[in-house]
Amino acid sequence: MIVRFGYVAMSMLVKNASPSKTMTATSFISLSDREAAVRKLERIAEENLANTMRLLRHNRAYEVHLYRFSSKLVPLVSHELLAEWNPFPLLEPAFRDIGDYVKEHDMRVSFHPDHFTVLSTPKEDVLSSSYDDLKRHVLMLDLMGLDERAKCNIHIGGAYGNKEAAMNRFVTNFEQMDAHIGSHITLENDDKTFTAVETLGVCERLNVPMVLDVHHHQVNSGGDELDIELWKRIARTWEGQRVPPKIHVSSPKSEKDPRGHSDYVEEEPLLRFLRMIQEVTPNLDVMLEAKMKDAALLRLMDKLQKLDDIRLVDQTTIELKNTNPS
Repeated sequence: MIVRFGYVAMSMLVKNASPSKTMTATSFISLSDREAAVRKLERIAEENLANTMRLLRHNRAYEVHLYRFSSKLVPLVSHELLAEWNPFPLLEPAFRDIGDYVKEHDMRVSFHPDHFTVLSTPKEDVLSSSYDDLKRHVLMLDLMGLDERAKCNIHIGGAYGNKEAAMNRFVTNFEQMDAHIGSHITLENDDKTFTAVETLGVCERLNVPMVLDVHHHQVNSGGDELDIELWKRIARTWEGQRVPPKIHVSSPKSEKDPRGHSDYVEEEPLLRFLRMIQEVTPNLDVMLEAKMKDAALLRLMDKLQKLDDIRLVDQTTIELKNTNPS
């Protein structure tokens, strides 16, 4: 079993390279010259994209094959103050350079739109803004020249007092979305509302791949065990995709805050899961959602490579060897 690991958005090792620099709406309004304020936003976006390229080069040096882009590459792009602003023609060359680098080095990249992007909502204005947000995310992938292997991962959203109705509403709203956008979507179980089994049911109805979040399942299982049969169903949602199944892993911040993410990832719970699925899953991609980002990734790799049943393929890829061959 070959397992690749990646991290989210920010680097703890590369200094002054945030891809999420922004300007508050208050600061934007305070600038008397609106055109100058817009130019400032565009300069921040250009800096975010330049820093994204710096991080991709950093990833290349450390052989990190998985990376999640920041969803804040273009500041205030969704704010009502800038409803008529279209920065993407100006930024297209920078997006294209990022995409070219990703393709040249065969990286798997993704976005994770924030929790305001909700397709289960009963409110038309929230649904409209959610559609717009997903459209923008896919537009950025299109500008990079990336195909449907680059995903936008979302949650089902709120239950609004009736889970079944919310799931049905999600399915209806998803099916009304542009098919090109839908081809880039994956669904993830969340830590409070929709469990892995419930999310999987929606994925199977829509033929959408499911990203299993192991930590979320630990704190919101709905009483369902994460066993090999459940994993087989989740893995089947990736059939026909040109990328391996993907999961998210993180460790609880503390006993008082079990839903929060720790700085680093404990290897034992992860290894139990990997060893359970290794005979049925030849390839797996794992996104670390740890506060220490790439530093957490390298620390985990240092621990894993010391184990007898693990061979280091490269700096962030392992082979989990079958110690009980049939």
